[in-house]
Amino acid sequence: MAQVLEFKLPDLGEGLTEAEIVRWLVQVGDVVAVDQPVVEVETAKAMVEVPCPYGGVVTARFGEEGAELPVGAPLITVAVGPPASGDEAESSGNVLVGYGTSQAPARRRRVRQAPAGPVVQASAPPVTGGPVPVISPLVRRLARENGLDLRELRGSGPEGLILRADVENALRTPAPEPAPVALPADGNRIPLKGVRGAVADKLSRSRREIPDATCWVDADATELMRARTAMNAPGRPKISLLALLARICTAALARFPDLNSTVDLEAREIVRFEQVHLGFAAQTERGLVVPVVRDAHARGAEGLTAEFARLTEAARAGRLTPAELTGGTFTLNNYGVFGVDGSTPIINHPEAAMLGVGRIVPRPWVHEGELAVRQVVQLSLTFDHRVCDGGTAGGFLRYVADCVEQPAVLLRTL
Repeated sequence: MAQVLEFKLPDLGEGLTEAEIVRWLVQVGDVVAVDQPVVEVETAKAMVEVPCPYGGVVTARFGEEGAELPVGAPLITVAVGPPASGDEAESSGNVLVGYGTSQAPARRRRVRQAPAGPVVQASAPPVTGGPVPVISPLVRRLARENGLDLRELRGSGPEGLILRADVENALRTPAPEPAPVALPADGNRIPLKGVRGAVADKLSRSRREIPDATCWVDADATELMRARTAMNAPGRPKISLLALLARICTAALARFPDLNSTVDLEAREIVRFEQVHLGFAAQTERGLVVPVVRDAHARGAEGLTAEFARLTEAARAGRLTPAELTGGTFTLNNYGVFGVDGSTPIINHPEAAMLGVGRIVPRPWVHEGELAVRQVVQLSLTFDHRVCDGGTAGGFLRYVADCVEQPAVLLRTL
């Protein structure tokens, strides 16, 4: 007799507690193999294909496309064949974290006959609790609808778990707020969810928690552009401008390591990192994402160019994994691609600084005592004033500008 096994939405890593169903990859009645992707979901980090650890016939799907499910809610049920002489039903046994359990899932086959027994389309029940840091979806929804930041609460449940009573108690004594402004009734409302919602939350937290300051400088990038042209001679691997700027950043962070850090508020400590995991801003159809180049300090210009290209392509295709979108220690933002000269970047929380680069354009410039037309760029650095003062930030930015103006400066310090 066949067994019917339930497969639940697994922990997708990085503390994610829910996901939205984007596209079902199987139908009721399909035969699926072990570790075959069955649904594509969108989290606050990335698009993820979720594989099922069981092989058999799909007997039910839970949730329609566009529905949001909490971690632990049922996804599908699978009818598997009878186990052999007391053995357990076939399962991969793999831990489903991040983006899959197998590198080469088998193709699915469609069967004409439905399996024995009733086949239903059901909706997933809510998860009412979970260990810290996973919070009940009902509690999170109650807090979100009332504008309450759960990070500011201390839970009364086991191991500090935030309960509904904790949220209700906090709502009974709200902070005084100005009267709400009446909104036009005919406006189009766009939900802040998925990537866009995650970006909104992160930027708001950065502004709320980090006492940031910005300094900027104009630099003559003519020699840097000439050096790149020489490096990109015919027959040689192409080097991107972003890779050269990243190489300059990692050299500057080696001289000013305070900016490659974060602040641990609970311990009241500055945590300085030895490795540079360099984030870079990438605009996609799904919104702004910040992929991370691991160990950027150990990569040359060619390696950085290749990794930037790989991550950018994955970002635009929605294939970035949670691991490729987290863990950055410093961010480089080339907003010059949008045709603008300057900006005041918002720090990518919980990092301590971000370097912004404007467009490179011909401008009048005094060069060697003479007025000339040079390729000029504006550089801006936003930094966490808790980790350093203006002298450190100014020294970092001045070093970056010197390398842009005279690339030989970088060679002397390697």
